[in-house]
Amino acid sequence: MGCENGSEISEFILLGLSSHPGPQPFLVLLFLPLYVVGVLGNSLMVALITVDPRLHSPMYSLLRSLSLVDMGLLSVTVPQALAHALSGHRAVPFRACLAQFFFFYVFGVSDTLLLATMALDRYVAICDPLRYPAVMSPRVCRRLVASCLGLAALHSAFHAGLLLRLTYRGGNRLPHFFCDHQPLLRLSCSPTRVNEAAIFFEGGLVILGPFLFIAASYARIGRAMLQRPASERRRALSTCGSHLTMVALFYGAIVGVYFQPGASYSAPRGAVFSVMYTVVTPAANPFVYSLRNKDVQGALRRLMGRGRFLPEGMSLGALGKGTGWLRGAGNGARGLSPQGGVNSHPATA
Repeated sequence: MGCENGSEISEFILLGLSSHPGPQPFLVLLFLPLYVVGVLGNSLMVALITVDPRLHSPMYSLLRSLSLVDMGLLSVTVPQALAHALSGHRAVPFRACLAQFFFFYVFGVSDTLLLATMALDRYVAICDPLRYPAVMSPRVCRRLVASCLGLAALHSAFHAGLLLRLTYRGGNRLPHFFCDHQPLLRLSCSPTRVNEAAIFFEGGLVILGPFLFIAASYARIGRAMLQRPASERRRALSTCGSHLTMVALFYGAIVGVYFQPGASYSAPRGAVFSVMYTVVTPAANPFVYSLRNKDVQGALRRLMGRGRFLPEGMSLGALGKGTGWLRGAGNGARGLSPQGGVNSHPATA
């Protein structure tokens, strides 16, 4: 890489998903539809939850936060990748690359923490519904979201600071479509043992900690479902499968990229895994989590003029296969709203 004789670099060249110079139209065909679908789907969720009073509940507040974070995760990487793919000009100044790194991890880590918060909501709604108004009150939810964002910002600032101590000389070609952690470490001329240790230990705590919390929550939900009628267990298994599938995709890609020694890192494999959690998962989240929910469908019909564009008998789920939020049957999966009425929780819709 010319570390000994090269001059200190001031910009990086992002190679995208291919090392060939010039435009990459296949990247546009891959990213543009997913970006448009993701931004529109998440924007629709934010609009519905904001304007419809029937969706002004703690759980939908968490969904709105997740949609905003997903839009940020999409927008911090995909527009730049599209511009590079269309123009063929792939240079990014060092400070801009570091800024992209910081905000990408703010949104990415916030996503993992919000997934854990939503698992907590499901656990309380199903296993302890009578305490749901107190445990998941709007005030508590706001604090949880603020804590997620604050912890994500601290995590990102810590790792960005560790990158600032590294030296980059000579080579400046990053085999990636955005400024990601492992490619930047591979390109450094400085020892990266401290950075790699921080990824495994501090990063493991921040990233894998929420995953273990999600797994524990679902283990408790599974134990509770064993005591319910068979019809409720089938509905729980059907709808929890969607959420667990998205969690598995998200965390599987993260582990495949970050939790490995730098010497064994594979740039092509890392780029493919990164597409999964930076583009595919945020684009799919609104459909998996919300748009198949009956409350959201009703809000969409009301927004579009009482069913003028979406007839009452038509479900958004008819557009594709899959399942939505956990539909608990009976009072076992329902809590009382903070106002004292029955709460139509996403887990029971």
